[in-house]
Amino acid sequence: MPASISVPTILSPSSSSSSTSRRKPAVAAFAWSPGCRVTPPRSLRPNSRFAGSCHTGASSGTSLAEYSGEGASAVQYQDGGPPFVNLSSSNIPRTELTLLKDESAPSCLLTAVPAPQKGNGAEESTPAYPAAMKALYGACLAGNATEHLWNFTWPAAVATLHQSLLPVALLGFFTKLVVFVTGPLVGNLVSSLPLIPTYRSLTVIQSAAHLVSAAVITHAFTFPRASTAAELLLRPWFAVLVASTAVDSLSRVSLGIIAERDFVVQLAGEGRRIALAQANATLSRVDLICETAGASVFAFLLSKNDPLTCIKLSCLISLSALPVHIFLGGAMNRLADGVFNHSEHRSLHAPSTFDVRRIVVDAVATIRRGWREYISQPVLPASLAYVLVCFNVALAPGALMTTFLIHHGASPLVLGAFGGSSALMGILATFMTPSLVKELGILKAGAAGLLGQSALLGAAVLVYLTGSISRQAALFAFLGLIVVSRLGHMAYSVIGLQVVQTGSPMGKAKLIGATEIAVASLAELGMMAVVVAAKDVSRFGAVAVLSAAAVAAAAWLYCAWLANSAQHMKTLFPS
Repeated sequence: MPASISVPTILSPSSSSSSTSRRKPAVAAFAWSPGCRVTPPRSLRPNSRFAGSCHTGASSGTSLAEYSGEGASAVQYQDGGPPFVNLSSSNIPRTELTLLKDESAPSCLLTAVPAPQKGNGAEESTPAYPAAMKALYGACLAGNATEHLWNFTWPAAVATLHQSLLPVALLGFFTKLVVFVTGPLVGNLVSSLPLIPTYRSLTVIQSAAHLVSAAVITHAFTFPRASTAAELLLRPWFAVLVASTAVDSLSRVSLGIIAERDFVVQLAGEGRRIALAQANATLSRVDLICETAGASVFAFLLSKNDPLTCIKLSCLISLSALPVHIFLGGAMNRLADGVFNHSEHRSLHAPSTFDVRRIVVDAVATIRRGWREYISQPVLPASLAYVLVCFNVALAPGALMTTFLIHHGASPLVLGAFGGSSALMGILATFMTPSLVKELGILKAGAAGLLGQSALLGAAVLVYLTGSISRQAALFAFLGLIVVSRLGHMAYSVIGLQVVQTGSPMGKAKLIGATEIAVASLAELGMMAVVVAAKDVSRFGAVAVLSAAAVAAAAWLYCAWLANSAQHMKTLFPS
């Protein structure tokens, strides 16, 4: 009887709102050996890891093993999908793999999927449930399109309430604070609840949060303009808006965990790593297309209507897509022969009584363990480089840049073109990254991405500080440099995550990943605090300088680590 070994999933990425959107899908790769069945447990790491929701990298059928030689592990790109780690060339002893066994991962979840035979490329590249996978793409399309549209419209409406960065910055600050505090706990909570009912409930909660936010902002426009930003912030409706925005953010993170760490893995099938890589690439492009569409629709609506009408229309579109989202969630389960129903036993592990003290003690223990494991991971500098990149909240598509451009008098066409072209650069980067890795190797390719982004953002800051930004040509140059810098950002999003997850202990990937989300939110939280202190749009230049300096520090840290990496790291990542 074949042995059953459970190996934690090796992940690979990339809202788009800032950094932690419905983040990027998990990429699992498993090496088959005779008499051995690998059963992948779910990863609870949310997909807002690097660049927006459901982001990941794509590639072009190139194996790094072809040019990097034999090593402890071979990182590969296959069939248009993102990179994965092939454990078949690993020097990890079989006894160590046995020690990594995760007893908490129920093997019954994927028992309906037959184990593919080694070398059967056609089967590995075909999802176990192709029709259900298409339903997942549709659900992501419906959810991400409305989400990206909302992320463009609400900052535009709030920005018109007062000529200050403070309202938008405070909303971002409290949203990141909530994610930072609850980040290590969200994965554990979602894993204890039934999948399909939870997924449907979260879509309803998110749409309700959009409705409440739209109602509150509409109510705010009925008041006379506040003479100071402090007066606006002390009004009761602003506290309600903070709460609804935080609920929207938590719902987005939870939906990302379910869709990208449960649905896509099970629909691809056990051991079908090529199918999973292709699904991840498709989900990434769906999200980036939704970001492009959201920016375009927003620009069209704003060119025809005032910001208040735009936010009402955005909320209406979100509510209209809700039935489609819910229907596709159920259709996905039906087309997959009810495979997600097996997950509903997870709720049986929840405490039978509501013990507040026990919940608090467990939460504190989880957070402490997560921080301890995060700090002790062998590729910590690569992860910290990502955290430093997250300090860039000004020179990137998002709420702050939208607010700045509106106060600067930019037209709706400029707003839409900036957001859409930034997303298109992300799509282009998913095709360029495999060639970059093939030329330079995975570690040096990550350094190239960071250095390119740092140089372009530095040039953008110089254009801004010259004071010529009031001229249209200088404004376009400033925005153009930021748009092109997204190529380097997405390249490191793809490569950096692969480096972190290849070098991190596989049995601790879920905990380290959830903690990393919290650390990234802490970085954004710090920058939002700086923006709150800056208050006025005239101080945007100082925030831009800090953002560019953070990316430069990330490039320096990563390159210093690369230059002084230990021998075992060079073995793990052959050049």
